[in-house]
Amino acid sequence: MYYVYVLQSKKDKSLYIGYTRDLKRRIAEHSKGLSTYTSSRRPYALIFYESFISQKDAKHREEYLKSGWGFRSIKKLLKYSLEM
Repeated sequence: MYYVYVLQSKKDKSLYIGYTRDLKRRIAEHSKGLSTYTSSRRPYALIFYESFISQKDAKHREEYLKSGWGFRSIKKLLKYSLEM
């Protein structure tokens, strides 16, 4: 399985979107500051994920969610949890 995930920084409420084959390992890496892009915005909370059988499908979904329309759609989908 492959996972597309959304993390929210507890520091500044920013979102990070990524994909991985091992969700627990990847979140642990973000939490430990091993990811260059996310290390300065730690700690993070996992607020959303989707699973895919195909790596290609997961990568396309990640790219879409990082695009303008995709980012707006994920923010709208997660609006309730982001306001809490």
